[in-house]
Amino acid sequence: MKPHRLCMTHHLVLSYDLHKKMEIYRPHKAYPVELAQFHSADYVEFLHRITPDTQHLFRQELTKYNLGEDCPVFENLFEFCQIYAGGTIDAARRLNNQLCDIAINWAGGLHHAKKCEASGFCYINDLVLGILELLKYHARVLYIDIDVHHGDGVEEAFYFTDRVMTVSFHKFGDLFFPGTGDVKVLINVFLCFLYLYLLDANTTDLSPGALEIGEREGKFYAINVPLKDGIDDTSFTRLFKTIISKVVETYAPGAIVLQCGADSLAGDRLGCFNLSIDGHAECVRFVKKFNLPLLVTGGGGYTKENVARCWTVETGILLDTELPNARLDTFKLSLARANQHGLSCEIYGLYDIDPTTFLRMVCNLPDDVLPFSLIEQENLNSKSYLSTIKMQVLENLRSIQHAPSVQMQEVPPDFYIPEFDEDEQNPDERMDQHTQDKQIQRDDEFYEGDNDNDHMDVG
Repeated sequence: MKPHRLCMTHHLVLSYDLHKKMEIYRPHKAYPVELAQFHSADYVEFLHRITPDTQHLFRQELTKYNLGEDCPVFENLFEFCQIYAGGTIDAARRLNNQLCDIAINWAGGLHHAKKCEASGFCYINDLVLGILELLKYHARVLYIDIDVHHGDGVEEAFYFTDRVMTVSFHKFGDLFFPGTGDVKVLINVFLCFLYLYLLDANTTDLSPGALEIGEREGKFYAINVPLKDGIDDTSFTRLFKTIISKVVETYAPGAIVLQCGADSLAGDRLGCFNLSIDGHAECVRFVKKFNLPLLVTGGGGYTKENVARCWTVETGILLDTELPNARLDTFKLSLARANQHGLSCEIYGLYDIDPTTFLRMVCNLPDDVLPFSLIEQENLNSKSYLSTIKMQVLENLRSIQHAPSVQMQEVPPDFYIPEFDEDEQNPDERMDQHTQDKQIQRDDEFYEGDNDNDHMDVG
């Protein structure tokens, strides 16, 4: 989850000139009040003040908010959360205002974070915040997750509503993290206590044996597709297209959020699927064809080179641009890695050696380790097993109300931006780039003559 993989993706996107075919925006850093639209205010405040130097003073709070092993405290943690969450929030707002048809935030997609705690290196759930923004303008939002891990944080956030349908394709079983997401899994003890705390215990059945399919108004609106090790392109894409087609037909969403975790690729350090980049990208291509407002985020992915290649290919697909030899072309990725390490192409004689050798030199990989591991695992997903899963999901879909309606209500404001007085700014105080951007006046902000709303001449 290190930001380094995002730098690699950025360089590779630039090397293919994809940035020239889209608008690029610097996101605002999400304000604490925005993060608290989903997360508890005390959790947000704790993230704001905790640092590596002070964490030893808050051992009880670290346990309470699940910070530590999988969610370490590091320098500038809160700013990290603000930036990736701000990107997803801004992406949703641009979709809401019809400023774009597709919005991408590869830095987002941290789907495990809960309302009051971190989980799986996810501190702030930007996906939930983005969906909340979309719900201001759309009656129904569809969330699709192709990360190898179950999108438990997003599912839990919308477990009791029919305004969001969550569909997660993931590995389940063998104590694989987070341990949820079976099509007929028993709700675990923690969730039982959480739900009972949030709801009147008499309003719903939360006893052991309840299905993980949603509750109350959200019953059957949480769809899980639990998969076993080694699923390949053919099996995955066939199942994906069948289920998503039926979901869109039945649910009729106004917008789609697609989490493209790349740890479902073959060779991932933590994953266990056999998906190629082409197979993974086919899911993106299929969702794009629905021509609905689409918010695309990143997610997991722990073999950095594969992540960068995958998200670059998928950026091309979203731009209707097929990249030449994108799946096998390691040259430009090698060049991007070299630039990041401050290496000169002439030093290694880039044009005189093959890209694999060059990449080994840049990454310091042993000779017996391939930069892009495509060693396949046995596919444990039998046809009968996948057929059973498909039939269960389709049966659940038949139980829901077609395109549930929403009562008219006041639309909340798009965003909250604290006001600041330029006269009170300290000229000697250094201002970060995000603050500077907010003070820049657009060239077309003022007009002369009849177009001047203030009827003032502009010199």
